[in-house]
Amino acid sequence: MPDLRRDPIVGRWVIIATERARRPSDMQRAAPAPQGGLCPFDPGNEGMTPREVYVAGRAPSAPPNAPGWKVRVVPNRFPALKIEGELDRQAEGIYDRMNGIGAHEVIVETPDHGRSMEDLSAAELTEVLFAFKARILDLRNDLRFKYILLFKNHGHLAGASLEHAHSQLIALPVVPRQVIEEIEGARRHHDLKERCIFCDIVGQERKERARLVLENDEFVVFAPWAPRSPFETWIMPKRHQSNYEAEPKERLALCAEALGSTLRRLGGALGKPAYNFMVHSNPLRDAQSPSYHWHIEVMPALTQVAGFEWGSGFHINPVPPEEAAEFLRKMPG
Repeated sequence: MPDLRRDPIVGRWVIIATERARRPSDMQRAAPAPQGGLCPFDPGNEGMTPREVYVAGRAPSAPPNAPGWKVRVVPNRFPALKIEGELDRQAEGIYDRMNGIGAHEVIVETPDHGRSMEDLSAAELTEVLFAFKARILDLRNDLRFKYILLFKNHGHLAGASLEHAHSQLIALPVVPRQVIEEIEGARRHHDLKERCIFCDIVGQERKERARLVLENDEFVVFAPWAPRSPFETWIMPKRHQSNYEAEPKERLALCAEALGSTLRRLGGALGKPAYNFMVHSNPLRDAQSPSYHWHIEVMPALTQVAGFEWGSGFHINPVPPEEAAEFLRKMPG
């Protein structure tokens, strides 16, 4: 019997189509051949990118925009939003518009072209996560920006246009609707029960363990109760924290440990799939929230959104999260 499940945060329903259940090996897709050619993110090619806005690992005496770095952040050459200008919000009849103002940056995660995020050591990945924090702290000083979304597209099927390991950041003049839904759902739960729903989820997943993939001293990794796609996996701090940028580096190191293990397990289970991940955090300059809780959502690119999903808002997932979590627990991390 198929299973209808409701996401406890935003109220979104998904269909767990157990009669369509598939093994992880059935979902593996051959990765495209390496592209080759000149890569703008390789050391020595720094002149092919805009001037860096953040760098880690290079000797202080070395010149900027030169080799010797471990993590490098540059503006996107083809930004979705432009940083220059004013919002100039206007009405057009019943419609609203504003100028496409924002920031779009690329976080180059490693100087080594052939390495993926899951190949990085915990220390290397910590530097990437700390770069995320540093850029949020800098960009939140721009009062035009209300939200910063950190995300990664890995692999052609997940929307990556370059092979070299990188993540992206887009600063927005509005808060995304999906984040608003999470914030409002979490606030309703807190108003009713005086507890954070994310903390409640962490507690229940650690107690039941059916969907728990792994945990360390500070973070849990689990398959959510109502996943939108096969092997969707969430990484969440155990202690309550609404703002990613408030995390100290020592806790980001444990987040890096959990994220690296998660990506390696997904790679082992699914044959190194394309995937996306997103960091959901409290809006910029908002006070610490007792109801919201930052987290990372990892989505392997295994299924496609079709007419039913677009028309209904429901997602159809052929892999129950309990089975996905059990499979990932057995994978080396």
